[in-house]
Amino acid sequence: MSSSPALAEVARLAGVSVATASRVLSGRGPASAASRDAVRRAAADLGYVPHPVASRLARGVGTRLLFAVRDRRADVLSDPFVTRATAAMAAATEPAGLGVSLRHLPLNAAAELDRIAADRSIAAVVMAGHDSLDGIPARLRGRFAAIGADGLDVDSTGGIGALLRHLHAGGRRRIALVGGPSWLAAARAPLAAYTALMSAAGLPSRVVAGDFTAARGRAAARTVLRRWPDTDAIATVSDATAVGVLQTLTEAGIRVPHDIAVTGFDDIPVAAWTHPALSTATHPVELIAAAAAAAALGTAPRIRRFPSLPVLRASA
Repeated sequence: MSSSPALAEVARLAGVSVATASRVLSGRGPASAASRDAVRRAAADLGYVPHPVASRLARGVGTRLLFAVRDRRADVLSDPFVTRATAAMAAATEPAGLGVSLRHLPLNAAAELDRIAADRSIAAVVMAGHDSLDGIPARLRGRFAAIGADGLDVDSTGGIGALLRHLHAGGRRRIALVGGPSWLAAARAPLAAYTALMSAAGLPSRVVAGDFTAARGRAAARTVLRRWPDTDAIATVSDATAVGVLQTLTEAGIRVPHDIAVTGFDDIPVAAWTHPALSTATHPVELIAAAAAAAALGTAPRIRRFPSLPVLRASA
Protein backbone atom coordinates (compact mmCIF):
# COMPACT_ATOMS: atom_id res chain seq x y z
CA MET A 1 0.00 0.00 0.00
CA SER A 2 1.46 3.35 -1.03
CA SER A 3 2.06 6.05 1.55
CA SER A 4 0.27 9.39 1.57
CA PRO A 5 1.76 11.97 -0.84
CA ALA A 6 4.29 14.32 0.74
CA LEU A 7 3.88 18.08 0.89
CA ALA A 8 6.77 18.40 -1.57
CA GLU A 9 4.81 16.47 -4.21
CA VAL A 10 1.84 18.81 -3.77
CA ALA A 11 4.12 21.84 -4.15
CA ARG A 12 5.78 20.39 -7.27
CA LEU A 13 2.45 19.62 -8.98
CA ALA A 14 1.11 23.08 -8.07
CA GLY A 15 4.28 24.79 -9.29
CA VAL A 16 4.93 26.59 -5.99
CA SER A 17 7.47 26.36 -3.20
CA VAL A 18 7.01 23.95 -0.30
CA ALA A 19 6.68 26.95 2.02
CA THR A 20 3.82 28.37 -0.07
CA ALA A 21 2.06 25.00 -0.18
CA SER A 22 2.41 24.73 3.58
CA ARG A 23 0.92 28.20 4.12
CA VAL A 24 -2.04 27.43 1.90
CA LEU A 25 -2.83 24.06 3.45
CA SER A 26 -2.38 25.27 7.01
CA GLY A 27 -4.33 28.46 6.40
CA ARG A 28 -1.54 30.52 7.96
CA GLY A 29 0.46 33.13 6.10
CA PRO A 30 0.10 34.97 2.77
CA ALA A 31 -0.40 33.36 -0.66
CA SER A 32 -1.85 34.66 -3.91
CA ALA A 33 -5.27 33.55 -5.09
CA ALA A 34 -3.67 31.70 -8.01
CA SER A 35 -1.27 29.84 -5.68
CA ARG A 36 -4.08 28.89 -3.31
CA ASP A 37 -6.17 27.47 -6.17
CA ALA A 38 -3.20 25.56 -7.60
CA VAL A 39 -2.21 24.05 -4.25
CA ARG A 40 -5.74 22.99 -3.39
CA ARG A 41 -6.22 21.36 -6.82
CA ALA A 42 -2.90 19.53 -6.48
CA ALA A 43 -3.73 18.33 -2.97
CA ALA A 44 -7.11 17.07 -4.15
CA ASP A 45 -5.65 15.34 -7.21
CA LEU A 46 -2.95 13.62 -5.12
CA GLY A 47 -5.23 12.77 -2.20
CA TYR A 48 -2.95 14.68 0.15
CA VAL A 49 -3.96 14.65 3.83
CA PRO A 50 -1.90 16.90 6.14
CA HIS A 51 -0.24 15.05 9.01
CA PRO A 52 -2.10 16.03 12.20
CA VAL A 53 1.09 16.79 14.15
CA ALA A 54 2.46 18.91 11.30
CA SER A 55 -0.84 20.75 11.11
CA ARG A 56 -0.77 21.48 14.82
CA LEU A 57 2.82 22.71 14.57
CA ALA A 58 1.86 25.01 11.71
CA ARG A 59 -1.02 26.44 13.71
CA GLY A 60 1.15 26.83 16.81
CA VAL A 61 -1.36 25.03 19.05
CA GLY A 62 0.93 22.40 20.57
CA THR A 63 1.51 18.76 19.79
CA ARG A 64 1.07 17.03 23.13
CA LEU A 65 -1.20 16.74 26.11
CA LEU A 66 0.64 16.92 29.43
CA PHE A 67 -0.59 14.76 32.31
CA ALA A 68 0.84 16.40 35.43
CA VAL A 69 0.66 14.51 38.72
CA ARG A 70 1.16 16.51 41.90
CA ASP A 71 2.29 14.23 44.71
CA ARG A 72 4.85 13.80 47.48
CA ARG A 73 5.84 10.31 46.39
CA ALA A 74 8.90 10.19 44.14
CA ASP A 75 7.64 6.98 42.49
CA VAL A 76 4.05 8.15 41.94
CA LEU A 77 4.32 7.86 38.15
CA SER A 78 4.34 4.07 38.49
CA ASP A 79 1.12 4.11 40.55
CA PRO A 80 -1.61 1.99 38.87
CA PHE A 81 -3.96 4.98 38.74
CA VAL A 82 -1.37 7.03 36.85
CA THR A 83 -0.49 4.30 34.37
CA ARG A 84 -4.15 3.54 33.66
CA ALA A 85 -5.02 7.22 33.22
CA THR A 86 -2.04 7.86 30.94
CA ALA A 87 -2.91 4.95 28.66
CA ALA A 88 -6.52 6.14 28.43
CA MET A 89 -5.44 9.69 27.55
CA ALA A 90 -3.08 8.39 24.88
CA ALA A 91 -5.89 6.40 23.27
CA ALA A 92 -8.26 9.37 23.46
CA THR A 93 -5.86 11.90 21.89
CA GLU A 94 -4.25 9.69 19.23
CA PRO A 95 -6.93 10.42 16.58
CA ALA A 96 -6.12 14.12 16.88
CA GLY A 97 -2.43 13.46 16.32
CA LEU A 98 -1.52 14.42 19.86
CA GLY A 99 1.05 12.69 22.00
CA VAL A 100 0.82 12.42 25.77
CA SER A 101 3.64 13.24 28.16
CA LEU A 102 3.77 12.56 31.88
CA ARG A 103 5.31 14.70 34.58
CA HIS A 104 5.62 14.57 38.36
CA LEU A 105 5.07 17.90 40.14
CA PRO A 106 5.87 18.78 43.75
CA LEU A 107 3.13 19.98 46.06
CA ASN A 108 4.29 23.57 45.57
CA ALA A 109 4.20 23.60 41.78
CA ALA A 110 3.65 27.29 41.01
CA ALA A 111 6.97 27.77 39.22
CA GLU A 112 6.61 24.53 37.26
CA LEU A 113 3.09 25.47 36.14
CA ASP A 114 4.32 28.85 34.90
CA ARG A 115 6.95 27.10 32.77
CA ILE A 116 4.39 24.62 31.49
CA ALA A 117 2.03 27.46 30.53
CA ALA A 118 4.81 29.06 28.48
CA ASP A 119 5.72 25.83 26.64
CA ARG A 120 4.26 26.16 23.13
CA SER A 121 4.61 22.43 22.46
CA ILE A 122 1.93 21.72 25.08
CA ALA A 123 -1.59 21.87 23.69
CA ALA A 124 -3.35 21.24 27.00
CA VAL A 125 -2.80 20.04 30.55
CA VAL A 126 -4.60 17.54 32.76
CA MET A 127 -3.56 17.63 36.41
CA ALA A 128 -4.21 15.16 39.19
CA GLY A 129 -3.41 15.57 42.86
CA HIS A 130 -4.17 19.28 42.97
CA ASP A 131 -5.25 21.02 46.15
CA SER A 132 -6.80 24.15 44.67
CA LEU A 133 -7.37 25.41 41.16
CA ASP A 134 -6.90 29.03 42.23
CA GLY A 135 -3.20 29.02 41.37
CA ILE A 136 -3.54 27.81 37.77
CA PRO A 137 -1.77 30.31 35.45
CA ALA A 138 -4.07 32.42 33.31
CA ARG A 139 -2.27 31.19 30.18
CA LEU A 140 -3.58 27.67 30.88
CA ARG A 141 -7.22 28.72 31.14
CA GLY A 142 -9.26 27.12 28.42
CA ARG A 143 -6.75 24.30 27.94
CA PHE A 144 -6.67 22.78 31.41
CA ALA A 145 -8.67 20.12 33.22
CA ALA A 146 -8.34 18.55 36.65
CA ILE A 147 -8.92 15.05 37.96
CA GLY A 148 -9.96 15.01 41.60
CA ALA A 149 -11.75 17.46 43.87
CA ASP A 150 -13.21 20.42 41.92
CA GLY A 151 -12.52 18.54 38.67
CA LEU A 152 -13.66 15.30 37.06
CA ASP A 153 -13.70 12.54 39.63
CA VAL A 154 -15.20 9.30 40.83
CA ASP A 155 -18.06 9.40 43.32
CA SER A 156 -15.93 7.94 46.09
CA THR A 157 -18.52 8.99 48.64
CA GLY A 158 -21.05 6.73 46.94
CA GLY A 159 -18.70 3.76 46.49
CA ILE A 160 -17.04 3.81 49.90
CA GLY A 161 -20.31 4.77 51.57
CA ALA A 162 -21.93 1.64 50.13
CA LEU A 163 -19.11 -0.52 51.49
CA LEU A 164 -19.34 1.09 54.92
CA ARG A 165 -23.09 0.49 55.01
CA HIS A 166 -22.47 -3.12 54.00
CA LEU A 167 -20.03 -3.55 56.90
CA HIS A 168 -22.49 -1.97 59.33
CA ALA A 169 -25.39 -4.10 58.05
CA GLY A 170 -23.21 -7.16 58.59
CA GLY A 171 -22.88 -6.36 62.28
CA ARG A 172 -19.52 -4.55 62.25
CA ARG A 173 -19.49 -1.85 64.90
CA ARG A 174 -15.81 -1.03 65.41
CA ILE A 175 -14.78 0.05 61.92
CA ALA A 176 -11.43 1.74 61.27
CA LEU A 177 -10.61 3.74 58.14
CA VAL A 178 -7.24 3.94 56.42
CA GLY A 179 -7.76 7.19 54.53
CA GLY A 180 -5.81 9.16 51.96
CA PRO A 181 -3.08 11.77 52.49
CA SER A 182 -4.26 14.77 54.48
CA TRP A 183 -2.90 17.20 51.84
CA LEU A 184 -4.92 15.66 48.98
CA ALA A 185 -8.26 17.37 48.36
CA ALA A 186 -9.78 14.20 46.84
CA ALA A 187 -9.18 12.35 50.11
CA ARG A 188 -11.73 14.51 51.93
CA ALA A 189 -14.86 12.92 50.43
CA PRO A 190 -14.18 9.34 51.65
CA LEU A 191 -13.25 10.67 55.09
CA ALA A 192 -16.47 12.70 55.21
CA ALA A 193 -18.53 9.65 54.23
CA TYR A 194 -16.92 7.59 56.97
CA THR A 195 -17.27 10.31 59.62
CA ALA A 196 -20.93 10.85 58.75
CA LEU A 197 -21.78 7.17 59.01
CA MET A 198 -19.96 6.68 62.29
CA SER A 199 -21.64 9.74 63.75
CA ALA A 200 -25.12 8.74 62.57
CA ALA A 201 -24.69 5.24 64.00
CA GLY A 202 -23.21 6.49 67.27
CA LEU A 203 -19.99 4.58 66.62
CA PRO A 204 -16.41 5.60 67.44
CA SER A 205 -14.26 7.15 64.70
CA ARG A 206 -10.93 5.41 64.10
CA VAL A 207 -8.89 7.00 61.31
CA VAL A 208 -5.30 6.36 60.20
CA ALA A 209 -3.76 8.30 57.30
CA GLY A 210 -2.64 6.36 54.24
CA ASP A 211 -1.01 7.07 50.88
CA PHE A 212 -2.54 4.50 48.47
CA THR A 213 0.38 2.05 48.82
CA ALA A 214 0.56 -1.51 50.17
CA ALA A 215 3.50 -0.55 52.39
CA ARG A 216 1.42 2.12 54.09
CA GLY A 217 -1.47 -0.36 54.37
CA ARG A 218 0.76 -2.77 56.27
CA ALA A 219 1.91 -0.05 58.64
CA ALA A 220 -1.61 1.34 59.08
CA ALA A 221 -2.99 -2.09 59.99
CA ARG A 222 -0.32 -2.45 62.67
CA THR A 223 -1.34 0.96 64.03
CA VAL A 224 -5.01 -0.03 64.09
CA LEU A 225 -4.28 -3.27 65.94
CA ARG A 226 -2.12 -1.45 68.50
CA ARG A 227 -4.51 1.45 69.13
CA TRP A 228 -7.83 -0.37 68.82
CA PRO A 229 -7.34 -4.14 69.29
CA ASP A 230 -11.11 -4.74 69.30
CA THR A 231 -11.50 -3.47 65.70
CA ASP A 232 -13.79 -5.72 63.65
CA ALA A 233 -13.46 -4.05 60.20
CA ILE A 234 -10.88 -1.99 58.31
CA ALA A 235 -12.05 0.08 55.34
CA THR A 236 -9.47 1.61 53.01
CA VAL A 237 -9.56 4.10 50.14
CA SER A 238 -7.43 2.03 47.75
CA ASP A 239 -7.04 -1.63 46.86
CA ALA A 240 -3.25 -1.40 47.15
CA THR A 241 -3.64 -0.21 50.73
CA ALA A 242 -6.14 -2.99 51.42
CA VAL A 243 -3.67 -5.59 50.13
CA GLY A 244 -1.14 -4.31 52.66
CA VAL A 245 -3.78 -4.52 55.41
CA LEU A 246 -4.53 -8.13 54.45
CA GLN A 247 -0.83 -9.00 54.62
CA THR A 248 -0.45 -7.63 58.15
CA LEU A 249 -3.61 -9.34 59.38
CA THR A 250 -2.49 -12.68 57.91
CA GLU A 251 0.93 -12.36 59.54
CA ALA A 252 -0.77 -11.64 62.88
CA GLY A 253 -2.94 -14.76 62.60
CA ILE A 254 -6.13 -12.75 62.28
CA ARG A 255 -8.86 -14.36 60.18
CA VAL A 256 -10.49 -12.30 57.43
CA PRO A 257 -13.42 -11.74 57.48
CA HIS A 258 -14.22 -13.78 60.60
CA ASP A 259 -12.23 -11.59 62.98
CA ILE A 260 -11.77 -8.43 60.90
CA ALA A 261 -13.46 -7.59 57.58
CA VAL A 262 -11.49 -5.60 54.99
CA THR A 263 -12.61 -3.42 52.08
CA GLY A 264 -10.71 -1.55 49.37
CA PHE A 265 -11.49 0.89 46.60
CA ASP A 266 -10.62 0.88 42.85
CA ASP A 267 -11.40 -2.75 41.87
CA ILE A 268 -8.00 -3.30 40.29
CA PRO A 269 -7.44 -6.83 38.91
CA VAL A 270 -5.46 -7.99 41.95
CA ALA A 271 -8.53 -7.40 44.14
CA ALA A 272 -10.09 -10.60 42.78
CA TRP A 273 -6.88 -12.58 43.34
CA THR A 274 -6.17 -11.85 46.99
CA HIS A 275 -6.96 -14.43 49.66
CA PRO A 276 -9.66 -13.89 50.59
CA ALA A 277 -10.85 -12.00 47.51
CA LEU A 278 -11.21 -8.32 48.29
CA SER A 279 -14.54 -6.51 48.59
CA THR A 280 -14.11 -3.15 46.91
CA ALA A 281 -15.84 -0.51 44.75
CA THR A 282 -15.34 0.39 41.12
CA HIS A 283 -13.25 3.34 39.94
CA PRO A 284 -13.68 4.05 36.19
CA VAL A 285 -10.22 5.60 35.78
CA GLU A 286 -10.16 5.21 31.99
CA LEU A 287 -13.50 6.98 31.50
CA ILE A 288 -12.48 9.82 33.81
CA ALA A 289 -9.07 10.25 32.14
CA ALA A 290 -10.52 10.27 28.62
CA ALA A 291 -13.15 12.82 29.66
CA ALA A 292 -10.48 15.00 31.31
CA ALA A 293 -8.35 14.91 28.16
CA ALA A 294 -11.35 15.95 26.06
CA ALA A 295 -12.22 18.72 28.52
CA ALA A 296 -8.67 20.09 28.45
CA LEU A 297 -8.90 20.20 24.66
CA GLY A 298 -12.16 22.14 24.72
CA THR A 299 -15.00 19.62 24.91
CA ALA A 300 -17.30 20.29 27.84
CA PRO A 301 -17.70 17.10 29.91
CA ARG A 302 -21.17 15.55 30.01
CA ILE A 303 -20.54 14.19 33.51
CA ARG A 304 -18.22 15.36 36.27
CA ARG A 305 -18.85 12.69 38.93
CA PHE A 306 -18.55 9.12 37.72
CA PRO A 307 -20.47 6.46 39.66
CA SER A 308 -18.72 3.92 41.88
CA LEU A 309 -20.44 0.60 42.56
CA PRO A 310 -19.66 -1.91 45.32
CA VAL A 311 -18.10 -5.23 44.32
CA LEU A 312 -18.67 -7.63 47.21
CA ARG A 313 -16.32 -10.56 47.61
CA ALA A 314 -15.11 -12.76 50.47
CA SER A 315 -13.16 -10.26 52.57
CA ALA A 316 -16.28 -8.49 53.86
